[in-house]
Amino acid sequence: MAEAHQAVAFQFTVTPEGIDLQLSHQALTEIYRSGLRSWKKRIIRLKNSVITGVYPASPSSWLFVVIAILATMYTRSDPSMGLIAKIQEHLPVSQSMSTQCQAVVSAVLFSTMLWLLLIFTMRLCLKQLLSYHRWMFEQHGKMSTTTKVWVALVRIFSGRKPLLYSYQGSLPNLPVPTVKDTIKRYLESVRPLMDDTKYERMTKLAAEFESSLGNRLQWYLKLKSLWAANYVSDWWEEYVYLRGRSPIMVNSNYYGMDFLYVTPTPIQAARAGNSIHAFFLYRRKLNKEELKPSRIPGTVIPLCAAQCERIFNTTRTPGEETDTVQHWQDSDYIVVYHRGRYFRVRAYQAGRLLSPREIEFQIQRILDDTSAPSKGEANLGALTAGERIPWAKARMEHFSSGVNKRSLDCIEKAAFFVTLDDDEQGMMGDNPSASLDRYAKCLLHGKCYDRWFDKSFSVVFFKNGKSGINAEHSWADAPVVAHLWEYVLATDCFQLGYNAEGHCKGDVDSSLPRPQKLNWEIPAECEEQISESLAVAQSLADDIDFHVLNFRDFGKGKVKKCRVSPDAFIQMALQLAYYRERGMFCLTYEASMTRLFREGRTETVRSCTNESSAFVRALEGRETADVCRRLFRSATEKHQQLYRLAMTGAGIDRHLFCLYVVSKYLGVESPFLKEVLSEPWRLSTSQTSVQQVELFDLVNHPEYISCGGGFGPVADDGYGVSYYILGENMINFHISCKHSCPDTDAHKFAAQISKALHDLLQLMGPNQKEPIKMEASRPEVKKDQ
Repeated sequence: MAEAHQAVAFQFTVTPEGIDLQLSHQALTEIYRSGLRSWKKRIIRLKNSVITGVYPASPSSWLFVVIAILATMYTRSDPSMGLIAKIQEHLPVSQSMSTQCQAVVSAVLFSTMLWLLLIFTMRLCLKQLLSYHRWMFEQHGKMSTTTKVWVALVRIFSGRKPLLYSYQGSLPNLPVPTVKDTIKRYLESVRPLMDDTKYERMTKLAAEFESSLGNRLQWYLKLKSLWAANYVSDWWEEYVYLRGRSPIMVNSNYYGMDFLYVTPTPIQAARAGNSIHAFFLYRRKLNKEELKPSRIPGTVIPLCAAQCERIFNTTRTPGEETDTVQHWQDSDYIVVYHRGRYFRVRAYQAGRLLSPREIEFQIQRILDDTSAPSKGEANLGALTAGERIPWAKARMEHFSSGVNKRSLDCIEKAAFFVTLDDDEQGMMGDNPSASLDRYAKCLLHGKCYDRWFDKSFSVVFFKNGKSGINAEHSWADAPVVAHLWEYVLATDCFQLGYNAEGHCKGDVDSSLPRPQKLNWEIPAECEEQISESLAVAQSLADDIDFHVLNFRDFGKGKVKKCRVSPDAFIQMALQLAYYRERGMFCLTYEASMTRLFREGRTETVRSCTNESSAFVRALEGRETADVCRRLFRSATEKHQQLYRLAMTGAGIDRHLFCLYVVSKYLGVESPFLKEVLSEPWRLSTSQTSVQQVELFDLVNHPEYISCGGGFGPVADDGYGVSYYILGENMINFHISCKHSCPDTDAHKFAAQISKALHDLLQLMGPNQKEPIKMEASRPEVKKDQ
């Protein structure tokens, strides 16, 4: 218990002679330095708040305005047109202040007001400039004069060296589309999925909604958009994520993989040491707002950074009706899980961040610890993997006081969660494809009890030095976590590095206090609930079929030569692959961001369109190559148009979702909205792109590439497909579905995707002249169940 005594600043004992007080100099010093570090962070936050608050101006510009006004006064001119004199007349001053001093004070007050007015005007101008989106709809490579002038003005009004959150006050609010436009786009999106009878019925429901209830719900939505920064995001977080009562494991989490071909060190503790240190370096940059504001690649257009605020020190707390996301300002430790035990590991000592070698030393101590888990501790994490209501009840009953509450608080308030896994993972062995599939499944759900799925993110370090990340979805979307993960991977390998033996570089302070093992008192009834939650989670995990397709035959390099967007090309391949496997089209979800707007998150691109289905039917019907090419161009252009509309706030699904929420608040039923919101997404897709290209050298070091990440299927009878476009010659697909559905198979669907990609390249390749003859690939139409 030495570590416990070191945490106490003083001890006292009562003796017949009085009270014997013993002060711990080391503990008092630690308290002083911890307090000093906390105050430094507060000062930095205050400074950044001031800088961000006056953006796009700078604090120093205030002095410039004051000096300019005072200088004009001494030249006998009045730039205030009498306002300074008016301020001087009403200035509550003492009689001891001279007239000249009063004039100076009045001029300073006028200068300050003028400065604030200039800031407000500049911010309003920047907000109006950022509301311009016609540049996105212009032909690639052909920029209009209007857009060129707009780019120049954005650069001028953006100021110099903006901080991470500098643009937040200048981002426009998400616009509310008209009901008419949304319904028109919706009906167009479902036409290829319905026969004439069903489509006619849906058209009538839509017309009734538009002419009656729709306008009433729209009025409330516009009212909210005037009051709130974003009319979607808070409801999306609450009703789509936090009110879900099913397990968040698989259903509301996603993962990211390590480097595909390289393992920087085979030593588990060393890999953890470098990576954990890199995570805290990122957090330091985040707190100081030293990270560059995210922008649309290749442009000056900023993206909303609001989601970055809750990356660290955040957890999702269960409730019986709804969960809540809790965030703490600071945390100087992590919680590590190993062989059924939980350890608290401090990342700071004497006010400084531990070096990678020191963190490795602490992690190795945990790996060498042979103590047994407490009664009921080994599978405790299964509570976060099972149903939410039983976890909420167990938390209230067994973790609301005493030692269990203290230990649970320790986990929930930690900077992030770490798992030391005894298994070896990665692409290895005689069957690298199968090992990659196991790696993906392990990162998604693990053993169902060795992750803390409520934490904002958990990092997993495997026995052979491989690593991975698992993130909860409610607080942020994948690009935010991907940005963090890219930084950690690059910092680990290219900045921190390892010595010749594979250990972290640097020296170790052997006097570091040992990691503190968390204590638990788990009663029998709680153990029973843990077992039930584990059974539910294990059943869900066992049902997941996963396959990672490492497609290396070609990449975006060849696709671009076809003068086609790589994303649209892949989406058409997915439509073709699904049709070939299932003999039908399905409602397809592609995630698009709305971070051009304040507090924006995502919007849906409905990739299955009239144009894409016409192309697929023509290709499968063996039409001529020229016809197929024309239809393919039409389909990809339509897809790009839908993507742009989604990014600029003119999507379909978030608007309909919010109208549905308003109807529930008003207690009115809408058959149209009820049917729309109940339609299953049998093909849910998402692209993850490399955001910090400058951190990686894919030309000279192509082996240092991540394999991307993935997520579970959205529908029980559908697929989840995440794709990661790497460099010019590789595309990784992460495909998930459920074994319990007889109509889905991740490996077969991957084969169809691979074949579809080849067929599309053969069709659209720059050297393609003769009509192509597709292989007989008529879909086998499934019998009605």
